[in-house]
Amino acid sequence: MKLLIEHQCPQCGAPAVLEETDRLFRCEFCRVKSILTRDDYFRYLLPDRAPQGRKLIYVPYWRLRGTLFSTTAQGLLHRFVDVSHPAVDLRGLPVSLGLRSQALKLRFVTPDTAGRFLAPQLDRKTVAEQFKEQYAVDLPRPLYHQAYVGDTLSMIYAPYYVNGRVYDAVLDEPLPTASVDGDALQAADGDRARWPLEFIPALCPKCGWDLDGQRDALALFCGNCGSMWRTEGTKLRPLRFATLQSDQPDAVYLPFWRIRAEVGGVRLDSFADLVRLANLPRVIQPQWTEMGFRFWIPAFKLMPRAFSRLCTHTTLAQPHADFRTRPPRGRVQAVTLPVEEAVDSLKTTLSTFIKPARKLLPQLPAIQIRPRAFLLAYLPFAEGPHDLIQPDLKLAINRNQLRQSAAL
Repeated sequence: MKLLIEHQCPQCGAPAVLEETDRLFRCEFCRVKSILTRDDYFRYLLPDRAPQGRKLIYVPYWRLRGTLFSTTAQGLLHRFVDVSHPAVDLRGLPVSLGLRSQALKLRFVTPDTAGRFLAPQLDRKTVAEQFKEQYAVDLPRPLYHQAYVGDTLSMIYAPYYVNGRVYDAVLDEPLPTASVDGDALQAADGDRARWPLEFIPALCPKCGWDLDGQRDALALFCGNCGSMWRTEGTKLRPLRFATLQSDQPDAVYLPFWRIRAEVGGVRLDSFADLVRLANLPRVIQPQWTEMGFRFWIPAFKLMPRAFSRLCTHTTLAQPHADFRTRPPRGRVQAVTLPVEEAVDSLKTTLSTFIKPARKLLPQLPAIQIRPRAFLLAYLPFAEGPHDLIQPDLKLAINRNQLRQSAAL
């Protein structure tokens, strides 16, 4: 379940409710489109029911939502996680937010939010590793590699106040007496909110035209000059893209991150190397040694099993057709998986096709993959009764799986 966040239009102040995956915001009142950006991660706060005049103390919780892929001797396993953990070390704090973040409408933390916000003591990398260790306990051994893919990391602040005892301000009820010590809570390092929420105009930096995309899209088209843009921090950056055009007027175009990377520990520089490493039933042609190898990762979220299958199938196929630098002419699947998350999936994808697995999987921890360049590539799919079909790649994607991905 996605978080719901109450907010106001930055242009006219009209109320709005956003989902945590929303990036392109279009106000229903003033019709202005804006792009929601951040320098690092989004910060939200739970609503409170504290009596007026109480000085609220906000305790930070890391919240991680995504899929954890684990490469084991028994194959690739996956688990969907949606967990929270205190970012400060205060004895007696609830160990998680439970269902509060899903059940309540949150608000963004902005510089004008009143209250004292405790400084996080655990960084995001440490917490992510703790979650990995937690979920690795029951996995079969040996465990070769773990990676989060499609994860959303955010900070949620829970409100408390002290009135003799420590009160949970969400319910306006005191915590058990054996819980957090009020003096320790008031003495903890904290300050007022200092994190501005950035909305930038959804206008093409090249020609000034309106940028188009779905509300959760991470890549936006300019219909005037044909350029494409993605956010990087609080800026819009040009995005290299290419399209394999189709003659079918009803084609559906799906986006993939085509990533060139240096792979250390195994030889994987060309298509010929791929055929050898994956033990594909093909006779290597001389020209294949000149065809550079690329990882192909879906640029949209899918259910874990379908995502992994699509990564493996498309990477092994290595599409080398005539791509053109022009926007797709038809229906387009939104880019919802950032290239940074695609990079995190590269070693997991490699683990699915290296042969012999018994010999090479133990080497996986030592294999280094360094991304060097990327391109957003659109592949056309024909629409069947139940599937989207790419005939040249002999690839089919169930349409229901694409609809289900909207909930991820």
